[in-house]
This record gives sequence, C-alpha cells and structure tokens, in this order.
Amino acid sequence: MKKFLFFCLISTTMMAQQKPFVANYDESKVGQFTLPDPLLIGSKNINSQADWEKNRASWLTLFADHMYGQMPKKSVKQTNTLISQKEILGGKAVQSIWKLDFAGKVQATVVVILPKSNKKVPVFMGLNFCGNQTISTDDGIPIFDKYVVCNNDPKFINNISQAASRGEWASRWQIEKVIDAGFGTITAACGDFEEDFATGYKNGLRTKLAGELGLKSEEWTANGAWAWGLSRMLDLAQSIQEIDGKKVILHGHSRLGKAALWAGANDRRFAAIISNESGEGGAALSRRIYGETIWRITNSFPHWFLPKYATYADRENELPFDQHILLSLMAPRPVYVASAFGDQWSDPKGEFLSTKEMEKVYALYGKKGLGNIDMPGLNQPVGKHIRYHIRDGKHDINEYDWEQYIKFGKEEVNK
Repeated sequence: MKKFLFFCLISTTMMAQQKPFVANYDESKVGQFTLPDPLLIGSKNINSQADWEKNRASWLTLFADHMYGQMPKKSVKQTNTLISQKEILGGKAVQSIWKLDFAGKVQATVVVILPKSNKKVPVFMGLNFCGNQTISTDDGIPIFDKYVVCNNDPKFINNISQAASRGEWASRWQIEKVIDAGFGTITAACGDFEEDFATGYKNGLRTKLAGELGLKSEEWTANGAWAWGLSRMLDLAQSIQEIDGKKVILHGHSRLGKAALWAGANDRRFAAIISNESGEGGAALSRRIYGETIWRITNSFPHWFLPKYATYADRENELPFDQHILLSLMAPRPVYVASAFGDQWSDPKGEFLSTKEMEKVYALYGKKGLGNIDMPGLNQPVGKHIRYHIRDGKHDINEYDWEQYIKFGKEEVNK
C-alpha cells in the first residue's frame, strides 16, 4: 500500500510538471490585478526627479534578485581588433568586421556598417539570433560557427549556420534603408556571449569569465550575458571615431528585446531603447496572464531567468514588480515599444499598458507619455518621447517597423 501511494505521489508530481499549457487569448478571462507603483519604493514616496535618481537602484536590485540575475561589477580587459573593412552598397557605406577579445578567453565578432559622412553618425545596435551572415548577403561577413536557434535545412544544419544562410534575416535589419537615413548598424550574434540553450552558459562568458567578472554562472542568466555583451559592443562603438557614441540606439526583437531592455536599464549610456515584440519577460505585463506566461517561459527557457522567477508562476500578483517598472528604469531616455496583431503570444495589449504606466516616472523629468488613449489601431503609432505601435502581421521585425524606428531616431535622438 505504501509503495502504491508513493507511486501515485510520484505520478501526480510528474503530471503536474508536464501539464499541458493552454494560452489565454480571451480578454474577459484576464483577472483583476493591481500594479506596483514605481513611485513607491518600500515605504518611500518618490516625488521628484532627484528622489527617483537616488532610489531607482532599489528597483534594479529587485529585478536582479528575482528575475534577470546580477550584473558584473568588475571589468575585464577588452581588446578590439579591426579584421577587415570594405565599401558596400555602391560606395554609400563602409562595412567593418571587428574582433572583440575578453581576457583572452571569450571572443565576439562584431559587424559595423556606417554611412559615409563628414560627421559622426548615430547608430542602431542590437544582437542577432543566427549569425552575422544572416543580416546581409555580403560574403565579407564570416559564417557564425556556434549553436544558433535557427535550424531550417539547408541554411542551418543541426543548429549550425551554413553558407546558404547569408541574408536569411536581411529583412529584419533593413541595412540600406538605415544607411540612407544617416544611421549606422552594429550587430553581433548573441551566441558569441552565450549560446541559447539550457546549458549554453558552459561555453559562454558566464563560465569562461567567472573569475575575472567575480560572478558564479548561477548568479546571473543568459539575458544578463547578452546584456553585458551589448554594453561591451557599446564600448567598441564609443571607441570608433566615425560614430557619435552619445547617439547609440539599442534595439532588440523577441528574446533579444528582453536582453535589450535589461541592458538599457543597467547601462544608461544607451541613448534610446527599442523593444520589438519582447513579450513576457520583456515589455508585457506578467500579471495579465495572457499569451505566454511565467510558467510557460521558465519551463521552455530556464536559462533566460533565475530559478526564483519560476516560483512566481501562477502567483504573478505576488511579484514585487512588473514590467512597466523595468520600462520606467529607462527614464528619461526615449523608448519605443512595438507589437504585432498576429503575435498575441507576446500580449500586445500588455505591452501597450506597460508602456502607458511609464508615464509616472517620465513625468518627473517633464517628459510626456502616451497620454489618455486606449489601445491604438493597427499601423497607427502613438506618442513621441515614449512611443508605441501595433502593426498587422506576425511575430517579426520588418520594413514597417524600421520606418517607425528611423523616424523615432531622427526625432528623439539625432535632433
């Protein structure tokens, strides 16, 4: 009998761990919830810009302790080496390949594409999923040779990039359109910092640089490693004389949008931050429990967050924060959050509401939010310093998105 009860207990536990997930896409099933007030930190009411600046670190610490993990406080020796340089796009731009070396233990390849100009230029910076060669068909960009999440044969075989993958995601980068607008592009593969699977940290900087950075691998996350890498790419950008280092616009799509937001919260050198369909764990409110949830994301991608974040599954209202506070940590810099109607998994309304809730903090700086508006219609961007749009189409970053981001960059960063 005892053995039978023990077997039943084990079976029940296994079933609970393997329960099927059914996403909620019904607004009427979104429960009541109260969002934490970003202007109430502990028992202290924040009433001024100076108060926020003095106390914002408390919110940052909560995110580090419960969700994204710690960020290194130590620095590491970084060497930037120019590998190659050539004109592209009929002479309109110069493409450079850089090799970043960290303490001789971790290397990253960075592509820098700048318009020809007689003055320093602003740039868009972001990580890519499946190798630098996917952003362009140019054969001067080396084929990435580490694990990637892409796996559509013959462009990727066993999650390794093949030559046929050149330009696979060029539509997500719109390089020529960006160049024609007077901006540059900087990117690196996220896998150069940490490969995107559960044990990818073993081959990445969380393991190889643990001693130099003073953090054990379990004290931070893949999102933290990617965010750290973005800051090191910013170090490179600020060392290149053709770039205006004070006008680097950070962007990220999907999971790399989450990393961009975490990087932007920690590194205030980024001039503006763009979140493209970053969803749960990014710009969307977790408390809505709509589309992807904490339970689903932490079971599918445990390496993105601390194990502690997973404990808030099915008790989201007990989180000491929500994602509107992460967005608020970008203040007073310009922020653009974007969604797609065909990407309900990322909870477009949750991303919009999160963006609206930033207003409280930005008002301390005299910056206006989205205003007294409801969810905007498709392809109707709203706001200015804080901006939002939802477009038609699927989970992606496309030409329409880039048209809005370029306009945003011109109006709010490169004035």
